[in-house]
Amino acid sequence: MAMRTVLLAMLLSLAPWAAAAEGVPKQIHLVSEEWLDYTNADGTGVAWDVLRKVFEPAGVKVVTQSAPYSRAIGLVKRGEADAWVGSYKEENDDNLYPRWHFDMDHIYALGLVSKPVPTQQTIGQYRLAWVRGYDFGSYLPNVHEFREVQRREGILPMLEHDRVDYYIDALTEVDYVLGQASHPERFRRTHVAELPLYLAFARNDQAKALRDLFDKRMAELVRSGELKPIFKRWQQPYPFSPDSKPH
Repeated sequence: MAMRTVLLAMLLSLAPWAAAAEGVPKQIHLVSEEWLDYTNADGTGVAWDVLRKVFEPAGVKVVTQSAPYSRAIGLVKRGEADAWVGSYKEENDDNLYPRWHFDMDHIYALGLVSKPVPTQQTIGQYRLAWVRGYDFGSYLPNVHEFREVQRREGILPMLEHDRVDYYIDALTEVDYVLGQASHPERFRRTHVAELPLYLAFARNDQAKALRDLFDKRMAELVRSGELKPIFKRWQQPYPFSPDSKPH
């Protein structure tokens, strides 16, 4: 009995997953723009819950921070955070990218109902606008003319006064902008793309170890389906199947 107690104590001292022994830090500092019910400033939201499920059972505490998108990128570049949340694949050359995504971004075009209905193939023909730093031009085909805006509050007047044809953003943000319209019936939202979402890690040894742990854990969680209840709880589409593969 005494020997069992000693062995149990030794095992517990190594749990969970003996992350430190593998060179993985015991904490990960993640920074994100504040997206409603996705990465709330108080640490709640579907993305924060998913990322806690990835890291914390492996012995790595998740520390969250909210910052505007471009500032979040800068914090990681300067080594003041380990990764930023919600990057598209290889969006920034300064970052290390994992193989696995953690969600999918549902990209929509918002425009006046008087405009033609865009498709993924035709959207690049129009005058587009998106929030500075999002770089949708690299992920939509044949984009020729676009404007970057600092804040979403000025989007509706740009559309109404025909300064741009469509505003491009994820569905949640498009719905937020549409919610500010006094006559929402004048506008139409159209699905134009599905883009995998990634953590974009800093280029250092600590972040590399965290990236490798992320890939290992995501492969296990996708196979087991353990992330599915999180998406269900937040009423979000589940982006995986048991045989999903990294993009």
